[in-house]
Amino acid sequence: MTATHQAAILPQKGGPLSVGLRDTPEPGPNEVLIEVKAVALNPYAQRDRGMPLVLIYPAVLGSDVAGIIAKVGSEVTTAPAPGSRVLAFASSFSKDGSLDHGAFQKFVLAPSEAVVALPEALSFEQGAIVPMGAMAALNAWTTLGILLDTKYSPQDKQGVLIWGGASSVGTYAVQSAKSLGFTVYATASPKHHDYLKKLGADALFDYKDADVVSQIVAAVKKDGVTLHNAHAVTPGALQPTLDVLKETKGDAVAKVAHSPPLLPGHPTLEKTEITFNYPAQDPAARAKNLYQSFHGWLAPRLQSGAVVPSPHIQVEGGGLEGLNAALDKLRAGVSGTKIVVPI
Repeated sequence: MTATHQAAILPQKGGPLSVGLRDTPEPGPNEVLIEVKAVALNPYAQRDRGMPLVLIYPAVLGSDVAGIIAKVGSEVTTAPAPGSRVLAFASSFSKDGSLDHGAFQKFVLAPSEAVVALPEALSFEQGAIVPMGAMAALNAWTTLGILLDTKYSPQDKQGVLIWGGASSVGTYAVQSAKSLGFTVYATASPKHHDYLKKLGADALFDYKDADVVSQIVAAVKKDGVTLHNAHAVTPGALQPTLDVLKETKGDAVAKVAHSPPLLPGHPTLEKTEITFNYPAQDPAARAKNLYQSFHGWLAPRLQSGAVVPSPHIQVEGGGLEGLNAALDKLRAGVSGTKIVVPI
């Protein structure tokens, strides 16, 4: 008899999610089957408007999970053993919309390269907020041509601008930038400044200030830092980011990783490369990047405490049945917070 489990299924664009039974899959050769204990929520617009792109309907959304390994595939050599506590990036998007690979269900398949041990000191809820934010932040450095084992010294005086530091991706951008040795300049609402300083930001600026660009430029010049790399994390970040780089990049070619989709007619700047922060689409390249991000960079730093789950967590109840209400709260707006639902 085929085993089944509960899943929150999106029957069509606009929702709502409906909880039903699905057959529990067997992991492929390089996959891991995870019993989900907590999921973190990403853009509500995926339910409401089908964006980021939902490839097929019905669909199982979500990508950020923490749980326990139930089974591993026959060729898995890197993931922890069955029974281990793990966090994982589990998304149907890179699997042609496969419902078996979406996070919003009790059992989900994930590629072994994106599954790492969850330290005992961290809860499932803490683990669930890590995968996508960390992956996107690390992918931005790859997009900029910066290796994840880079280690600038203070004497190198290499700076980076992170516009949108209090977002989920932004908090990991700050943490990873600090680990790479950058002097980190970041924008956020003032209520998040102290928190981001604890994560590693050297200088914080209120993005709503009318003179925020001149404030950042003045700080960079006062510090004697070279700043020609930036991560535009949030919508609306590109133009002010380019305004800063125009004054700080000197003769260098500036580079911007842009996490929101780049729209036609977006702002540009001479001698500046602006690249959408998007994972590699070649399966082999994507698997390599995931392995380097999760196993090479993230896992040891989580274990040592050099990287911490961020931003703050807002736990919502109701399990799979509570996901609609939790997504509605996300749509209403949160700041410096990631919503998590225990499953």
